[in-house]
Amino acid sequence: MTLLKRFVLRLFISLKYITANVVDRNNRRIVATSSTVEHSVKQSLECGRTCNAKAAAIVGEVLAMRFKVEGLDQVQVNGIHVNVNKEVEKKGFKNRTKVWAIVNGLKSNGVKLILNDNKNDSSRLISVN
Repeated sequence: MTLLKRFVLRLFISLKYITANVVDRNNRRIVATSSTVEHSVKQSLECGRTCNAKAAAIVGEVLAMRFKVEGLDQVQVNGIHVNVNKEVEKKGFKNRTKVWAIVNGLKSNGVKLILNDNKNDSSRLISVN
């Protein structure tokens, strides 16, 4: 099985909570997760605001740390694949800033990300350790 799109970012954004998972497509399992539902994450948010851009950025940062703790940043060949356009379409235009906050949280913590383009199925690396 090819490692071309081994790790993929999946986002779940509701009116109350944000959850982000890194999925290993080869083994069909979640390898790292972060959510505003978690007590430790929820405590770090101001006034219990669990679904705004600041909360999304914290989810991205925590996800990046957990991904590194698992040692997966050393194993990955290409990076984590993210289709931002697809995620924004699924979550709605109002959640665009939350999607980008998670992506930027990962990127600012040194995780390699590969943006996948919906239209022509091309990819580009946006962050390198």
